[in-house]
Amino acid sequence: MDILASLRNADHQLTRRVAAWDSAWARQLLPPVEEAAEHTKLWWAAAVIMASGGGWRGRKAAAAGLTAMAVAELLSNGVAKQLVARRRPPKDWVPHDDVEDRPDSSSFPSGHTAAAVAFTAAVGLTWPWAGAACAAPMALVAIERVHSGAHYPSDVAAGAAIGSAAAALVLATPRLVIRRVG
Repeated sequence: MDILASLRNADHQLTRRVAAWDSAWARQLLPPVEEAAEHTKLWWAAAVIMASGGGWRGRKAAAAGLTAMAVAELLSNGVAKQLVARRRPPKDWVPHDDVEDRPDSSSFPSGHTAAAVAFTAAVGLTWPWAGAACAAPMALVAIERVHSGAHYPSDVAAGAAIGSAAAALVLATPRLVIRRVG
């Protein structure tokens, strides 16, 4: 078996395992996380809280997080999803009702995860305490995307990579512009 086939099989097995995860914790916590992450509501709310209560540092972190999130969404949903057509995991792999709420777009990459990671990474590099507070919701968003059957783990990993790159790009841009101008 070649390496790509092995990776695909592992991706499928992990998808089935996470989607079939049946615990009271998952049933109670993950659907509200999905609802909060829809249309980036969770990250906008976090940005408002940081900007209104965190002073100059909070406003800077909120602006960095929102900018990185916008770049990540553009790259994941506007570029990558248009280039890679991948079907969502089969509905019969998901033994709960969340499978009915899946989007029709390409599974690859996870735009929700890209936005969550970009926001959290940019905030964390600007204001570490606030970034740490965003880390748990970010991880829950990534888990929820596989648990709901919307994505394969590799889609989530690709979204995380795009989100990390977007945060790095947003935070490096001012320094690059200053070097170029100066």
